[in-house]
Amino acid sequence: SVLLLRVCLALLAMPIYLLSFLGIWKPFCEKIFFPYFLEKLSVIHNRKTHRQKQDLFRNLPEFASTSGELKLLEIGTGCGTNFQFYPAGCRVTCTDINPHFQQTLTRNMKQNQHLRYERFLVAAAEDLSQVPSGSVDAVVCTLVLCSVLDVDRALREVLRVLRPGGVFYFLDHVAADRSSWKYFWQQSCFPTWKLVFNGCCLTREIWKNLEQANFSELKLQHISVPLTWTPIKPHIIGYAVK
Repeated sequence: SVLLLRVCLALLAMPIYLLSFLGIWKPFCEKIFFPYFLEKLSVIHNRKTHRQKQDLFRNLPEFASTSGELKLLEIGTGCGTNFQFYPAGCRVTCTDINPHFQQTLTRNMKQNQHLRYERFLVAAAEDLSQVPSGSVDAVVCTLVLCSVLDVDRALREVLRVLRPGGVFYFLDHVAADRSSWKYFWQQSCFPTWKLVFNGCCLTREIWKNLEQANFSELKLQHISVPLTWTPIKPHIIGYAVK
């Protein structure tokens, strides 16, 4: 049944598969389609998770350095939809592997003048070599680990750049329970979804990677985000301390 549905979805998305074969889809997706799609999705996702994000970032000021300054690194900043949840005076460094979010990102920066923006780095989550080791108090990563090439390597970079006692905040969609219909649909949609949405994977059990990483404390919760007619309802949310 999964294979049959995968074939049906592939036939429906045949023009995109053809563009991908010709080498046209990926640059178009990264430059035009995905920034547009993510901007629209972020607005909806933020509305659906507003209360959870407020609760998640409530203790962020507690992780400021002894000087009272809070240095925050956001991985996969995208459109900057998390800025509103950060405390005033927070020094934010933005990173993203895709540089084509600049227009929306700049607009969100102007709307959140309570923050101090340090710099924007074009960098993959697995290679943050431009950020010195132990140099930040907090790292934030939302809707990013679903699409990185190597989750474990990305988490090792998070641990490297965090100072001892620093905190990592995460929110991402994950695989549903393997015995559920949700997981069946995730399996069916997987190949076409990953192609259309720039490498986004539907069936990652990211909580296992977090549990196996070398954090000294892990607060993790499974939640369901009501994103109607999508296979990305199951999420994890929480934070981990180095």
